[in-house]
Amino acid sequence: VQLQASGGGLVQDGASLRLSCEASGRSVSGIYKAAWFRQAPGKEREFVASIAWNGRNPNYADSVKGRFTISRDNAKNAVDLQMNSLKPEDTAVYYCATTIGPHTAWIWGQGTQVTVSS
Repeated sequence: VQLQASGGGLVQDGASLRLSCEASGRSVSGIYKAAWFRQAPGKEREFVASIAWNGRNPNYADSVKGRFTISRDNAKNAVDLQMNSLKPEDTAVYYCATTIGPHTAWIWGQGTQVTVSS
């Protein structure tokens, strides 16, 4: 599976952004779950949100609950992350990832930078 993320940018405090990650390759049909992670400067990569590839069971980190929404776009084989009420502490490189099973390693896409100015 190859993952192509897009949608990052520079926005002001309180603004919204939508990230999208399109999956391609022969193994797309075998994807079990997709997720977004982020890594801020000087910090470890952290979980943001995940969703089953069938669109069920969204799950969120407490820090983004109520502000971010993860969803699936079947037509594009994509997983999107709608980010509302962005805060400066949301500034990070955002990575999408997929896995083919509940206990298998994540496959990572390239990151997309999100910068929220105060």
